[in-house]
This record gives sequence, C-alpha cells and structure tokens, in this order.
Amino acid sequence: MENDGSDLFLIILLGFFLMIVMVSFIVIMVVFHRQRQIKNQQLVKEIQAEYEKTILNVEKELREDILSYVGRELHDNVGQLLSLAKMNLSSSKPEKVSEGKGIVNEIIHEVRALSKSLNLDWVEKISLEDYIQRELKKLESAEFCKVAFHQSGDMLHLEKDKKLVLIRIIQESLNNAIKHAQPKMIEISVDSDSSRSLIKVIDDGKGFDYTGESSGSGIYNLKNRMATIGGEMKLHSIPGKGTEIKLILPNQKA
Repeated sequence: MENDGSDLFLIILLGFFLMIVMVSFIVIMVVFHRQRQIKNQQLVKEIQAEYEKTILNVEKELREDILSYVGRELHDNVGQLLSLAKMNLSSSKPEKVSEGKGIVNEIIHEVRALSKSLNLDWVEKISLEDYIQRELKKLESAEFCKVAFHQSGDMLHLEKDKKLVLIRIIQESLNNAIKHAQPKMIEISVDSDSSRSLIKVIDDGKGFDYTGESSGSGIYNLKNRMATIGGEMKLHSIPGKGTEIKLILPNQKA
C-alpha cells in the first residue's frame, strides 16, 4: 500500500511538473508571438513613413523645378510678348493694334498654361509616356542633342505616387546627362508586359567610372526612391561610351 501511495504521489508530481512546463511554454510562445507582431507593426510604420517622406520630397522638388521653369518662361517668353504687345498697341496703325490684341491673347494662353503646371494635378492626367516625349521634345527644341523615344508592350497604368517618383527619377537622369555627359543622343524606351515595366534612359555621352560600391549620394537617393515604390534601379556606365539607367517596376497584376 505504501508503494502504491508513493507511485501515485510521483505520478501526480510528474503531471504537475509537465503541466507547469506546458503552461510556461505556451506563455513564452504567446509573448514571443506578441513581440514579433509589435516588431512587424513598427516595421510597417517605418516603411509607410519612408514612403510618405519620399513622396513629399518628390512633390517638393517637382514644385521647385516647376517654379524655376515658370520664372524662366515669364522672363524669357511672356516678358518679351508683353513688350511686343505694348509696342504694337501703342501704334497708331490699325493693323499693329490688331496684331497687339492677338499677342495679348497669346499671353493669356501662356499664363494659363503656366498656372496649370503649378498644380501637380497634371500628373494624374498625363501618361508617363506622354511626359517622357514632352521632355525629350524640350531638349530637341533647345537643339541640345538628338533624342529618340521607343515604346513596346502595354501602356503603363500607374498610381499617382508611383508616377510622381518615376517622373522625378527620369527628370533627374536627364538633368545629369545635360549637366555632365555632353551627349549627342539621348534615348528613352518603355517596355511593359504582364510581369514588369522597364524604362531605359540611355545617353552616348562621356560616361564615368561607376561601381555599385562607389556610387555617389545622388545615385543612392535615386535607387532608394525606386525601392520605396517596390522597384529597382540599375546603372551601367563606361568612360567614353555613355550611361544606361534601367528602372524596373514589377507589375501589380503579375
């Protein structure tokens, strides 16, 4: 009887010990899972904050560039038209006055177009392909260099934020080519299919000695912005042979 009592006591004690171990394991797992949830929530918040910061910076830079462009247009274009209109309207000849009125209408059209550009709502209305062609035409009109645009596959359908970032990166790539590369030709191609969209900006300018490890802060910022919208930027440059920039954006429908 005494042995039976001892065995029963040991079984109860062992069962109690196993119950404590199981309860402790469950508590530890719950705490660990909760900590992982908190870390994931913090990571999501950080990614969202970085995304919003990127969009705000892009909008700010675009507005600064647009204001600079508007200032140049007001000085160089609208200013000259105003002087010409004043001279014609001051004339005693009816045909000159009529010509002056036509110039005033042209000024009104130019000012309205400039005022619309100050509002970034135009980003929603224009396709990325049309924006690229517009920018290339500006370079061609300025006789800076020859340009070419190529498109294959589907038209790009982008959210406003992603389009803003791509516009800014393309704009910055063109600015870098203009300032540093001295190219004879700039080509931009857009290729989109069900899996991804690929944009290439290629110039035949001076190029530079580039390695991924020694990239400057400007290139790093462009790559970081591309990563923020879920894409990737690749750069290849050879001194004397030009530069190629690839912007790769996975298709959300893929």
